[in-house]
Amino acid sequence: MEESVRILFLPENRYIMAKPGENLLKAAMNADVHINASCGGSGSCGKCRVVIEKGEVKREPNLKLSEADIAKGYALACQTTAWSDLEVRIPLESRIGDKRIFERKVPEPVYGHLLSATDWEERLPEWELDPATQKIHIVMDPPTLDDNTSDADRVKRSLSMEAGMKDVVIDYPVLQRLPNMLRQSGWDVTVTVLDQGEELRAVRIEQGDTTARQSGIAIDVGTTTISAELIDLKTGEVVASASDYNAQVAFGEDVITRIIYATKGTGLAKLQSVVVGTIWNLIKTLVEKADIEYCNITHIVVAGNTTMTHLLLGLNPKYIREEPYIPSATSFPWIKASDIGLRIAAGVYLYAIPCVASYVGGDITAGVLASGIFNTDKMTLYIDIGTNGEMVLGNKDWLLACSCSAGPAFEGGGVRHGMRATRGAIEQVRINKSNYEPMIITVDHHKPIGICGSGLIDTLAELFLAGIINEKGKFNLDLPTDRVRKTDTGAEYVLVWAEDSATRRDIVITEVDIDNLMRAKAAVYAGIEVLLSSVDLDVSAIDELLIAGAFGRYLEIDKAVTLGLLPDIGYEKIKFVGNGSLLGAHLAALSREMLSKTKEIANTMTYLELSMNPSFMEKYVSALFIPHTHLDDFPRVREQLEEVRREQRMAGQA
Repeated sequence: MEESVRILFLPENRYIMAKPGENLLKAAMNADVHINASCGGSGSCGKCRVVIEKGEVKREPNLKLSEADIAKGYALACQTTAWSDLEVRIPLESRIGDKRIFERKVPEPVYGHLLSATDWEERLPEWELDPATQKIHIVMDPPTLDDNTSDADRVKRSLSMEAGMKDVVIDYPVLQRLPNMLRQSGWDVTVTVLDQGEELRAVRIEQGDTTARQSGIAIDVGTTTISAELIDLKTGEVVASASDYNAQVAFGEDVITRIIYATKGTGLAKLQSVVVGTIWNLIKTLVEKADIEYCNITHIVVAGNTTMTHLLLGLNPKYIREEPYIPSATSFPWIKASDIGLRIAAGVYLYAIPCVASYVGGDITAGVLASGIFNTDKMTLYIDIGTNGEMVLGNKDWLLACSCSAGPAFEGGGVRHGMRATRGAIEQVRINKSNYEPMIITVDHHKPIGICGSGLIDTLAELFLAGIINEKGKFNLDLPTDRVRKTDTGAEYVLVWAEDSATRRDIVITEVDIDNLMRAKAAVYAGIEVLLSSVDLDVSAIDELLIAGAFGRYLEIDKAVTLGLLPDIGYEKIKFVGNGSLLGAHLAALSREMLSKTKEIANTMTYLELSMNPSFMEKYVSALFIPHTHLDDFPRVREQLEEVRREQRMAGQA
């Protein structure tokens, strides 16, 4: 037997040498080649389809592949091992997607409006442009026999006289540079001072006056996507922005699979390394776009869910997923960026916005800040729907938060042809109520590859309104259409025939897919009901419903209400926050007051653990219907359903 085998991944043309018997998904990870895999390698999601073009492999039996698929060379990477040199092609549906998706235009919401920076004045208290780092230009007299104060004390004295900064602590690397720097510059320097809350720290020293060159970076560290902004700290202007997929997706598409990976061997170090690598690439892009030098950057503010924050900082996340669900920390000190591997420039520190609990993180704290919930009299419900459905209820007097495990369904996981919102993803669906034919729109108007989250919501709502599925999500097999069909694995609806798809396979939604989506939507809606009932309120008490996150930006509210994902309240009450996590990190990067507010918000928020709430399961079961067991709670949906059924009866009589 060969001592090693060569595995070539196409179309990347990237190869890796491995031992015979190496798992293909693991080999792809080691080669930094992405293959979609949302189940962590258990073989249950069927996402990691690859085509074996050359070589000998061993496949574990799996129902996710048909005999016809295997005959064409298909294999599940996580269930396949290499036993000779291989050529492995990653098909369209298994790739991460086109990075240009991050630049696509956000559509105008059908209802409500998209909050942006222009809303800050009315939603937030007055705040000043006053970042945590300041550059102070000082010109000192050189020492003499009569004034023989040490170099460090001379700098401290000048900072006190010029900027009123007393008792400044000088960082060790700055102390090392002081003697030569002061004399080479003729005692004309700029000192960067970081306000850490409890102390002022001199973190950088430069020759001459560099006060005009001061930039900060705000980062949203998402489970799937990382977004960053470069901000001019003198004006508050965003001068460049960039986004990319979080490279950790190669090790699991949700936080649980990544926590499990982090607990194995050097898994934590690997996950930290790849997320730092993604962030570093984004910083390089920002610097190139803005045409600045790295030394312009003085500090970074990041916001992410609790697990993402732990993995970025290299903190053990193991106990986040084990009862009683305890994170290593929820608040974090200012950290040298170089200590986590971001060697940008001397003296750059990073601040992670504080978390609330294991499953309510700094991204939610940042969103509450950006949306101004903590500053309003309105009873506000803030929802960020992703792998977890995180939500906050309250106003300036109190804040109550919870998180429900929606699973990856809304991001395409657990759905046969589910995918991220990348080129070729079906994002909008309409179904003719008379002939049951679909009309679809894909991202970038390319041939369809699969269905993203917003498309899945649309599809379910439309299937229900058309009478193709009932309130339990089960197909009506007696309809006069060949798009509804019975298979060995259950009933399904064909959205796209093979000849019209980019994958040359029928794109379908199955009853199993529908079950997964209904469980996800039921968990979110039950979480909303538990939040409200825990303070003796019902949906009528909600003055404003704010939807945050990438998924929320493309959500059609009427379809989400029809499905029973969101409560049936006046559409005028619903507004879109956009990326609340990035907006909050942006504010904290610009203002010491706003940064301090993140700590207050996190400390004020009361966390409700749904797994310990006796009413959650009851409400969850009630929500496992479209839109809900209690149809009277959805008056607009009931009226719409009655109108559709009336039109169908009239068409049938004609």
